[in-house]
Amino acid sequence: MMVQERSLPKSVNPKPHARTAALAATKSLDFSAWVSENLVRIVAVVLVVVTVAAVFFLRNAGDTAALLCFEKQAQELERIAYPRVQWNAIAPVTDKASKFANFRSEKWIVVAVSGYPSDALKRLVKLKGWQVVAVGGSKTPSDWSLKGAIFLSLDEQVNLGFRVVDYLPYDSYVRKSVGYLFAIQHGAKKIFDADDRGEVIDDDLGKHFDVELVGEGARQEVLLQYSHENPNRTVVNPYVHFGQRSVWPRGLPLENVGEVGHEEFYTQVFGGKQFIQQGISNGLPDVDSVFYFTRKSGLEAFDIRFDEHAPKVALPQGVMVPVNSFNTMYHSPAFWALMLPVSVSTMAADVLRGYWGQRLLWEVGGYVAVYPPTVHRYDRIEGYPFSEEKDLHVNVGRLINYLVSWRSDKHRLFEKILDLSFAMAEEGFWTEKDVKLTAAWLQDLLAVGYQQPRLMSLELGRPRANIGHGDRKEFVPQKLPSVHLGVEETGTVNYEIANLIRWRKTFGNVVLIMHCNGPVERTALEWRLLYGRIFRSVVILSEKKDVDLVVEEGHLDYAYRYLPKIFDQFSSAEGFLFLQDNTILNYWSLLQADKTKLWITNKISDSWSSILTNGEDSDWLSQQASMVQKVVSTMPAHFQISYKETSDNDKNLLLCSSELFYVPQRLISDFVELVNLVGNLEIHQKVAIPMFFVSLDSPQNFDPILDTMIYKQNPPANASTFYSAKVPAVHPWSVSSEQDFIKLIRIMAQGDPLLMELV
Repeated sequence: MMVQERSLPKSVNPKPHARTAALAATKSLDFSAWVSENLVRIVAVVLVVVTVAAVFFLRNAGDTAALLCFEKQAQELERIAYPRVQWNAIAPVTDKASKFANFRSEKWIVVAVSGYPSDALKRLVKLKGWQVVAVGGSKTPSDWSLKGAIFLSLDEQVNLGFRVVDYLPYDSYVRKSVGYLFAIQHGAKKIFDADDRGEVIDDDLGKHFDVELVGEGARQEVLLQYSHENPNRTVVNPYVHFGQRSVWPRGLPLENVGEVGHEEFYTQVFGGKQFIQQGISNGLPDVDSVFYFTRKSGLEAFDIRFDEHAPKVALPQGVMVPVNSFNTMYHSPAFWALMLPVSVSTMAADVLRGYWGQRLLWEVGGYVAVYPPTVHRYDRIEGYPFSEEKDLHVNVGRLINYLVSWRSDKHRLFEKILDLSFAMAEEGFWTEKDVKLTAAWLQDLLAVGYQQPRLMSLELGRPRANIGHGDRKEFVPQKLPSVHLGVEETGTVNYEIANLIRWRKTFGNVVLIMHCNGPVERTALEWRLLYGRIFRSVVILSEKKDVDLVVEEGHLDYAYRYLPKIFDQFSSAEGFLFLQDNTILNYWSLLQADKTKLWITNKISDSWSSILTNGEDSDWLSQQASMVQKVVSTMPAHFQISYKETSDNDKNLLLCSSELFYVPQRLISDFVELVNLVGNLEIHQKVAIPMFFVSLDSPQNFDPILDTMIYKQNPPANASTFYSAKVPAVHPWSVSSEQDFIKLIRIMAQGDPLLMELV
C-alpha cells in the first residue's frame, strides 16, 4: 500500500564557470586529498566489513549465545509494536497553508470524490447551514471544482501536516480521514458522513436526524431501545424495524440474516447521547453483494422503500448494528470514531470502523441510534465483487463477539482506543498498519484542538435490572412489500445463502493454513478469496516471505515447524486445517466431520504407507527412520505407547504425503510438544506428520471424513471429468495463474453456486 510522498526541493544547478573550476580542481587531486575527502565513506565500508567478519566468526566459533540474541531481536521485530505516544507533548497543528485558514463552521458534510461533481453532490452543497468538504484522490480530475464546496486535492492534503496522511492509500475513500480532521480543525461540532450518491430527502438533514442534542434546538424526548433481555444477542438487523424483513445491511453477519422476526418488546432510553446516528437509505439501501446478486432478477434497479413513520431506535450496551460511511451523523463526543482503517478491503473499512466505534462509545456513555429513511440512493446496477467484502464475511461475526467481551484497564479514552486497535491487530481483524494509523489519528485529533471525552462507568458485565412489565414498550413494524423484482420472499434466506451461512457456522472458528508452491503473487489473494468466505482466517505459507501479500515464509519440507507460531496467534480457534495448493478442498462435503478429532489421509494407499527400511533401502529412508526412533525414545509414555501400537518395529517408517490434515484445539499443546521433541533434527514433513498423528491418537479414532477424497499420483488429462463436488477433496490440481483460478471456481460452483459471483 502506497503512502503519501513528500515533495522534495529541486536541485540547484551550479553556474557554468563553477562547474569548470570544480572539474579542474578534481583533476589536480592527489591520493591523499582523495582519502581525506572520502574518509567517512571509507570508515563506513570498513565497519561493514568488520561487522560481517564478526558475525561470520561468531557463527563458526560456536558463540551460540550471541547468535541467539540476534535471532531473538529478529523475532521481536516481527511482533506488532505497541505505539508509544507522549500525550502531553503533542504540538498544535493549525491551518496556515490553505485559503480557508480563518473559516469556521459547526456543521460539516464530508465526502470523497473520484469523478466530477454528481447531481447528488450539487444538491448537498445547497443544504442550508452545512459546509461540504470534498476529499480527492489519485483518480479525481485535476480541475475538480464545485461552487460551495471546499476541495482538498492530494497536494493540499499533504500541506495540512496531518500524521494520518502517511498511511492513506491514494485511490480510496478512506482518505476522508483527512476531511474529518480538516472539519474538526475548522470548528466542527457535527459531521455528516456522506457520499456523492445519496440525495437527502426533502433536502433537510435536521428533519431526519437529531442535529442538536443539547440547547434550545434539542428534542427532549425518550427513544425506543432494543431489549437487552437476551444476553446472547449481540447484533440486530435494523431493517426489520423499518418494515423490510427480507433485506439485511452490509456488515450483518450472514448467520444472522435469517432472523426476520420483529421485537417482542422494546425498552426506552433518554435521548441526548445518541452521538452516532445511522440513517436508512431508500432506493438502494446499504446491502452486501450476497443480497445484491441473489435478491434481484436481470438488470433492473433496486427501489426498496422503508417505513418513514417508524420511530428511531437506540442500541443498548452489548448489542450492535452495522454502521456505514455514507449516511451517518457524528456528534463531537464521537469524532474519534470517524477513523477509517486502511488494512482491510474497501467495503469492510467503514463497517469495521462502526463496530470498533460502537464498542468504544459505550466507554463514554454514548450509544448508536438508527433513524428512518434520511437519503435516497439510486441503483446504478454496478454491483461490486464479493472479493471487496472478504473481511466482512470472514471476520465480522467473530469481531462482534470479541468486542462485546473486550475490556481495558486504561484510564483515559484515547488510551483505550489505542489499546483496542492493538488488540484487534493481534486477533487478526486488521494489521499493524491500523495500529500505527490509530496512534497518528489520535495525535492529530489532539493537535487540531479536539478534547477527548471523559470515561463513564461501563454497564457491560454488571448485573442488569429485570425488565418489568411497565418498562416494556410495544411497536409492531410494518411488513412492506417484499417482492423485489420478481424474487419473492419465502420467509427464509434462499438456498445458496443458507448453505453459505451453514458452512460459516461450521468452520467460522477454524483456521486454514495453506502452503503455496505456486507463484503467490498470482494466487495468494485468490486463495484467500475462495476459502476466506468459509474459514476464520487463511494463513498462507510459501518458500519466500511476501510482506505486501501477508505471506509467511515456510518451507514445505519442514512446514510443521511453523505451525506452533500460528497456533499461538489464533489461540481461541476451534482447530487448524493444513492444505497444500495442489489439493482442492470441497468444504461443503466436510460438514459431518468431527472437529474434535484428527483428520488425515491414512486410509488412502497412495498418500499413506508403511515402509520397512533395511540396508538395501536408500540412505534417506534409513536416516529418517533413525531420527524417528531417536524422537520416539524421548517421548513421554502416553505418546510412545500410542506410537508403538501402530508402528512397533524400529525399522518401520510411516510416510504420508500430508497435503491435507486437521488438528483440533484439544490436541494443539500435544502437537507443539512433539514438534519441540523433534528440535533441530531434519525430519521431513512427510515423516513427521504421520509420526505426530499416531503418537497423538490411535488411527482407529481418526475421523474418516477424508477417506473418500479423490487422490491420484499424476494429474489427469481432462480435469473436468476428474473433479467431483461430492468428495471432501481432490488431488492433484494445479493453479498457477488467475485463468487457472477462474476455471477452478467455475468447476467448484457445482458445490457452491455463489462462487460464480467471484468471477
